Amino acid sequence: MTGSAMQTPAFFDQAPTIVVHDALAQLLGAAQDGMLEYRYLDAVKLAGHSCPTVAGAWLMTCAALARLYPGQTPRRGEVRVEVRDPQDAGVVGVMASVATLVTGAAGAGGFKGLAGRHARRDLLAFGVPMHGEMRFTRLDNGRSVEVSHHVEAVPRPANLMAQMQAALAPDANSAQREVFAKVWQDWVRAILVEHANNPELITMES
Repeated sequence: MTGSAMQTPAFFDQAPTIVVHDALAQLLGAAQDGMLEYRYLDAVKLAGHSCPTVAGAWLMTCAALARLYPGQTPRRGEVRVEVRDPQDAGVVGVMASVATLVTGAAGAGGFKGLAGRHARRDLLAFGVPMHGEMRFTRLDNGRSVEVSHHVEAVPRPANLMAQMQAALAPDANSAQREVFAKVWQDWVRAILVEHANNPELITMES
């Protein structure tokens, strides 16, 4: 069955990409050299939408891995991810799912491993006391970094909430929905592209 091509905002391709090496993918032949490239669109497909939370989680993961693997390729499946808040709090689950996508870190239902290697289960934990929002830790050397995102560092469009209310109204027309969608994604674009390296947006503590 063939469907129409997916149409997404052009700026998705301008967002930072993350390349990792996954030894399990290499072992099982999913990627001959084990190299996997993740794009923001992958996170959007996972979450089912593009928003400041998904964008923030993407940038936090990108920044954390760059800090943990300076000048190196991050090792997927070899990073523990801990989250400060409970799994059912606010948008915590969405943020964690983005981190899981890229790092492979999973909870109790994750992959058990093969012959005692390549396990991903129990590498994701919630409700862990810390200063940041999420902590990423390398399993090989124990080096860790805590990251947080501050969406207020990128001003919200002035009429966004009014446009959202109009788009969500039962009698909303296609024009109102399109106007809201454009303004919403313009905000996400500003976060992902214009402020990707803004130290006030993504903060880190080693």
